[in-house]
Amino acid sequence: MDLQKWSPWSWFRSEGQDAPVGSEPRRGELSPVTGMHQELDRWMDGMMRQFGLPSLETRFGDMPELLRPRLDIAERDDSYLITVEVPGVEEKDIRLNLDGERLVIEGEKRQESASKDDRYQRVERSYGSFRRLLDLPSDAKPEGIEATFDKGVLTITVPRSGEAKSNRREIPIKG
Repeated sequence: MDLQKWSPWSWFRSEGQDAPVGSEPRRGELSPVTGMHQELDRWMDGMMRQFGLPSLETRFGDMPELLRPRLDIAERDDSYLITVEVPGVEEKDIRLNLDGERLVIEGEKRQESASKDDRYQRVERSYGSFRRLLDLPSDAKPEGIEATFDKGVLTITVPRSGEAKSNRREIPIKG
């Protein structure tokens, strides 16, 4: 049995696949160049925030962190429930695809047309494309995936096979 499939972060294995496998130092070890790069990123983000500009921090590929929609994944006996916040995005601008064992959530937050007379004093909202990749657990039934969209929240229901339930048992804690 592949126990890593059950760890919570395994849903996100594909999101960081820009770097070649084995290229990152192990946890707790930083190469001098990586450490310097992270320190420069932190300094630059601090400078941007000081002037009221959004952080340019990127974590996965070229997509700014502030464009990555936040999501929750809940486990139920018969399904997984994934809710994705996409405020300001219209349903027609979201695409949901299945690529093998990966669920691909893509979309674009478009900027409303602005008048030439507008002189902005401050801009905090961000616009552009986003993409989230979720690796489905082995007990997911991809053929039954359903999605709904309401008030800026995309809700995805991924049915589960009974396989995981049968392998699970409660262990009593003795005191």
